[in-house]
Amino acid sequence: MTKLLTTAFNLEKQTWTWDGHSIQYSVTGQGKPLLLIHGFGASIGHWRKNIAVLASGGYRVYAIDLLGFGGSDKAPLSYSLELWQAQIKAFWDSHIQEKTVFIGNSIGGLLVLMLMSEYPEITDGGILINSAGGLNHRPEELNLPLRLVMGTFTKLVNSPIIGKWLFDLIRQKGRIRQTLYQVYCDPQAVTDELVELLYEPSNDPNAQKVFASVLTAPPGPRPAELLEKIKQPLLVLWGDKDPWTPIRGAKIYQENAQIEFSVIEGAGHCPHDENPEEVNEKILQWLKK
Repeated sequence: MTKLLTTAFNLEKQTWTWDGHSIQYSVTGQGKPLLLIHGFGASIGHWRKNIAVLASGGYRVYAIDLLGFGGSDKAPLSYSLELWQAQIKAFWDSHIQEKTVFIGNSIGGLLVLMLMSEYPEITDGGILINSAGGLNHRPEELNLPLRLVMGTFTKLVNSPIIGKWLFDLIRQKGRIRQTLYQVYCDPQAVTDELVELLYEPSNDPNAQKVFASVLTAPPGPRPAELLEKIKQPLLVLWGDKDPWTPIRGAKIYQENAQIEFSVIEGAGHCPHDENPEEVNEKILQWLKK
């Protein structure tokens, strides 16, 4: 039954208006609330192999498209982690109003840390899946040649003409597939459905402006600084074949005795999608402790 739920689940999506913007979300099941937060370029659909299984474990599972991604509006704004943090807090105020376990992949994981740090009164715990260290690289993290390259790239993506050309090049389905092959360990997990899930929102008006804004946004707070303020339980799952957030960078979690850390072997940056059976099982086991 679990296998069936992870591979065949039609998600019913709803909309909510926040600060004049249409936000897409879903809610499934009954019980204690969980809120799923996707990573860069993804959406609610990236949790399609997790939502029904988690809900069947006795939880009310919310998932939300961050502003600028998925089925949410592509508003021409200055994007930042703080903007999305405000969106998620407002969603919680409007729809949940009960202590919640937040679950995030990539930048969604960093947002979980921010929420747990800033609003401990709304969080019952957090689960990070290959959490990002920042929305973008910090200048000091790059050597001088790479810093110059990234500076030039920043100018290009913000160019009214070259930026659109560059975006149209990057969003081609073939290029999306090749990028996924780099960050997924199992090529069989890179399906047409997954490619379409990432490609479709790129057709929306202002999608290129969102792309440019996100790629040039501040990196946000450092995970180590946020962890110092967090007292709630934390589970960290990490695909050990991730080239974007390599497991060697996860030492701050592995060396913290208060954090449960678990490796998802043979998985890349998105183990919840690549190896959902193992990830779902580990999440449900941890939630029941």
